[in-house]
Amino acid sequence: MKIQVANNLNPKEVIRRAGYGQVNDHFATEESWSRRLGSAIYPRFHAYVNGQEINLHLDQKQVSYKGYSAHSGEYDSEVVSSEAGRIIGMMQSLIGEQTGTVSQGLETKKGGLFGRIFGV
Repeated sequence: MKIQVANNLNPKEVIRRAGYGQVNDHFATEESWSRRLGSAIYPRFHAYVNGQEINLHLDQKQVSYKGYSAHSGEYDSEVVSSEAGRIIGMMQSLIGEQTGTVSQGLETKKGGLFGRIFGV
């Protein structure tokens, strides 16, 4: 699934803020980012950043055969669409930070842990 990033945003900053880490694959020809769904490496969301576009998919398992890049990936499933929506929400939040506006529900009261627990 392809996500177009607003021109005034850095796509790498968007993907980092969404909880993705850079994948260090010495055999890869492109820079990629991933976010795990649990404690294991797979399944994971996997994204490539090309210009102002994020190309997102879900890797279900590791590549099965040495020398091949084919894998069990989902590109347009409901899970991938939901994750794309989360990333788009992150972009909207970043745009709000740049313009000085805060979306409803994102405001937080200042105070420590006890203030949040006991409303002090």
